[in-house]
Amino acid sequence: MTENELLEHARQGDHRAFQSLVECFQQPIATVVKGILGDCAEAEDVGQEVFIRFYKSMHQFNGKSTLKTYLTCIAINLSLNELKKKKSFLSINNGELQNTFMVQQADSSKFEDQELIDNALNLLPYKQRSIVVLRLMQGYSVKETAIILKIPEGTVLSRLSRAQETLQRILRPLITVML
Repeated sequence: MTENELLEHARQGDHRAFQSLVECFQQPIATVVKGILGDCAEAEDVGQEVFIRFYKSMHQFNGKSTLKTYLTCIAINLSLNELKKKKSFLSINNGELQNTFMVQQADSSKFEDQELIDNALNLLPYKQRSIVVLRLMQGYSVKETAIILKIPEGTVLSRLSRAQETLQRILRPLITVML
C-alpha cells in the first residue's frame, strides 16, 4: 500500500495500517529527535510522543505537506519543548564557549566520530541545532526547513551559517588533539 492508502486505512481505524506508518517513519523521526536532544531517555519518550500526537491528529492532516514533513514538524516542536524544559542551552560568556565537553574530550585519547558529533551538536543553541539536523542530517531544503520551523528562509540560512561557525570552533581544537 502507498503512504496515502495506509493513512486512509489508519484514519478508518485500521491499527495495522497505523503501525505500518510508524514503522515507515520511525527511523527518520528518531534521527531528528536524537539530533536535537542527543541519545538520551527523553529522546525515546519524545519519539513515542510524536506518533501519539500523530495518531490523535491524523484526521486533521490535510496533505499540504508530505507526511514525513508533518511528522518532522511535530518531532521538532516536541524536541524543542523538551530542550526548554531541560534548559540545556549553550552558555556563551565574553565570546568564550563555556562547557565541560571540550575538557573531557581533550583529555580523552580515543574518540568516536558519531559521539563527537552528537556532543558538539548538543552544545549548539537549540535554534541552530534544529537547522543543522533538518538541513545537514535529514537533507531538507532551505524552503522545507523554513516551513517546518515556521521561519523565513533567510533565517534558516543565517542560523545554519552561525551553527557551522560554532561547530568549527568546537571541533577544531578536538580534531587537532586527535591528530
